Amino acid sequence: MSTATQTGCPECDGRLTTDASETVCSDCGLVVAADHIDHGPEWRSFPEGPSRERTGAPLTRSRHDRGLSTEIGRSTRIKGRKRRRLARMRVQHNRAQISTKRERNQVYVFTEIRTITSGLGLPTHLREMASTLFRSAQSEDIVRGRSLEGFAAACVYASCRVQQISRTVDEVVAEARADRAELRAAYDALNRELGLPTGPIAPVEYVPRYASRLDVDADVERRAREYAADCTESGVASGRNPSGVAAACLYTASRDLDGDVTQATAADVAGVTPVTVRNTYVDLRDE
Repeated sequence: MSTATQTGCPECDGRLTTDASETVCSDCGLVVAADHIDHGPEWRSFPEGPSRERTGAPLTRSRHDRGLSTEIGRSTRIKGRKRRRLARMRVQHNRAQISTKRERNQVYVFTEIRTITSGLGLPTHLREMASTLFRSAQSEDIVRGRSLEGFAAACVYASCRVQQISRTVDEVVAEARADRAELRAAYDALNRELGLPTGPIAPVEYVPRYASRLDVDADVERRAREYAADCTESGVASGRNPSGVAAACLYTASRDLDGDVTQATAADVAGVTPVTVRNTYVDLRDE
């Protein structure tokens, strides 16, 4: 049955009617829209009934089989011999899902990547990118003889560098099972063999997180952002640790607005020394 809409015809400003597939002007006959597509599901689900969904989980690169594996479910209505047979089938099915050492390494590293990204509060697309990066490392045969934990941490850190997300090496190591040396060795191999498009992260990317840790006012954070942008444009940040530059900008903004941030507290949040904050502060004042 046709239903009237509130929008008029673009040609004669007449009344539009819409049926299952077309929107037509009742006065001049102009077909305004056709072939409506319903992007929703074709089923209706009710809480008390079975689920009719047939699509399954979406594909993901953070699993060794991209999420295409099947599972043998459990049911309390199956008893006796049949239940024991299904239990044996479930064990054999789980063992058969990982057939090679390459896939076993992927399962281990992808689990580690998920743990690191979850601990750092990183988005899902970065986890997918880190998993893809490890697949590329395996294809180039640069994982052999190196720490898997180090490659998991290095893939997360490299993805942060590529996506311009402010995470330091120490922050990644704190959530990983690898130490700093293992991460550096794996990251150097990735950067050398794969030619990662990494660059220095802008100091302004560190300001919001450090401002939250220092519990400063919004005005201090806003002025620190301005100082960080000025440091990048004027060249003060060139050759310096961007994390330390962000800490110095927060310290400078706090002094301008009578805040209580000291060089020591700012340096501790950024993981640098107070001397680094002081030197950047002096150069920033000179500019």
